[in-house]
Amino acid sequence: MSGITGGETAPRRGRVERVTKETSVLVEVDLDGTGNVEVSTGVGFFDHMLNQLGKHGLFDLTVKTEGDLHIDAHHTIEDTSLALGAAFREALGDKSGLRRFGNASCPLDESLAEVTVDLSGRPYLVHSEPEGMAPMIGPEYDTTMTRHILESFVAQAAICLHVRVPYGRNAHHIVEAQFKALARALRAASERDPRATGVPSTKGVL
Repeated sequence: MSGITGGETAPRRGRVERVTKETSVLVEVDLDGTGNVEVSTGVGFFDHMLNQLGKHGLFDLTVKTEGDLHIDAHHTIEDTSLALGAAFREALGDKSGLRRFGNASCPLDESLAEVTVDLSGRPYLVHSEPEGMAPMIGPEYDTTMTRHILESFVAQAAICLHVRVPYGRNAHHIVEAQFKALARALRAASERDPRATGVPSTKGVL
């Protein structure tokens, strides 16, 4: 596991390969990157959201997925999100010297997303969106998948995540605002705290 040990800076990178009968996924993440993103899942809007995550989180992110899109996009999106969460967990290491908590609010025209994250080691998701959203964005992205993406990511990353969209009309804006705010909150939580030593928990472990 990577992390910060003995006051020395170590690379904070994660790499996960996940292969099933439905999908083949490769995810690589560098928490100390500059927002370089290379994403290809075959689901255009999902690629767009992963680009937001890397760009606004300043994470270098590579995602390459081949899935059973002849069925639908569900397995491709789900398995990519699971691998993404596992890669983040690996990159965080033992979490020594990190800020641990992060929050961000991001508007996108008429929509607003508010995200708070705790790198707690305990998976928990609270998620709310405006009712009556359009069911699809483009031909492939079912808007009910946003919650499932977050559920899958949280389960593997082992973090506590609260995502709230108090208002918004356009489904594209509602979802994109969430990914931008998530990126900013993760960036804040995973940043090194120059005043901190050890794991940021009275338990001594996260």
